[in-house]
Amino acid sequence: MREFILNNGIKACIKQNNNTPRVALTLNISIDEPEKYAGEYSVMNRLLLKGTKTYSSEELATILDENAIELYTEMKSDYLRIRFTCLNEDFEKALSLMSDIILNSTFEEYDKEVSKLKGELTAELDSAKVKVSDLFTKTIYKEHFYGHSYTKILEEVDKTTKEDVLKAYKRILTTGRKSIALVGDIEENGLLEKYFGILPQATDNESKIQKPENLKQTYAELIKEDANQAQILQGWHVGTITDKEYPALMLLNIILGASGLSSRLFLELREKKGLAYTVRTSYEAHLKSAIFSIYIGTEPGNIQTSIEGFKEEIEKIKNIPVSEEELHNAKNNLIGKQQFLSETNSQQANIMAYYSIMGKTFNYRDTVIEQIKKVTSEELQACANKYFTDDYVLAVIKP
Repeated sequence: MREFILNNGIKACIKQNNNTPRVALTLNISIDEPEKYAGEYSVMNRLLLKGTKTYSSEELATILDENAIELYTEMKSDYLRIRFTCLNEDFEKALSLMSDIILNSTFEEYDKEVSKLKGELTAELDSAKVKVSDLFTKTIYKEHFYGHSYTKILEEVDKTTKEDVLKAYKRILTTGRKSIALVGDIEENGLLEKYFGILPQATDNESKIQKPENLKQTYAELIKEDANQAQILQGWHVGTITDKEYPALMLLNIILGASGLSSRLFLELREKKGLAYTVRTSYEAHLKSAIFSIYIGTEPGNIQTSIEGFKEEIEKIKNIPVSEEELHNAKNNLIGKQQFLSETNSQQANIMAYYSIMGKTFNYRDTVIEQIKKVTSEELQACANKYFTDDYVLAVIKP
């Protein structure tokens, strides 16, 4: 792995994977300011591939298809990701296209894309599972940029304009920190400098996105007349990637609900009590905040029993030390997942660029794995007691 900095201050890293026919590159640009209206950044992301000053939308799509170049843009809460995968021999062509998109996008078809976005989100919200996630997100991140859920976007997206989107993109491109990760069997030979050294100077502006406030215990309920099941999401504000408990929280997620058939919640609430087909936990980390949540879809008559089941398992993890065997198995499961999610060049480029834009080193995944190996049962218990308090958000969708 070779790390270096382009003349304009962009952090770059190249990982050589020999004998791989396709090369992958990920460029992340930090989001350091909340959008003016919910949906502004989502529309911006959709418009980036709708043509440039060089190619129309149709021409761009044809070139990518003919050369088997997979090029995507993705809007995350803390950064804009632009990435591609291509055959080794088409590497410079893909670089040229990505550079053209970044610098010369025309943002055509604004009204059409806004209409499509609204239609897609409305269709998604027909799912009770999506609806409870939406309710939970905008409740736990009330009045915060991270809480711009599907319904929040539908409420506000018509307030934004094409000029707002263009202004926002220019600001992000000009002031955002940038990280590039390149993985494959490829000789770079100064091509990153040629195509990305012309991007605006990377800066270290302080983020204007504030840390979300922790809520007191909050209950949010929504009636969905045609729902067949009740959907329940309970969650807490917890430590994020910059906190020392990051590895312990990842392990708690595995033990409680993210390891499938062997997780505690699955065994207790589904196998023993027959409360649901699906029960799981999730640990979602942003730069300024993170959420640990428990989800279940169950019969409406089982709502209170399910919530009590959540509480029982949380109290166990807080008061009874995890056995060495269970901790060992959880570590193996988590490390195996980490390795499985970094098998391809594209996955590796994404992970490396992700950690870099989040303020860590490009190879921070290796550091995390070593930290996971060292987590003790006592540390897990202390972490659970620190974060799994009575100050949680409980969101319920029911018929």
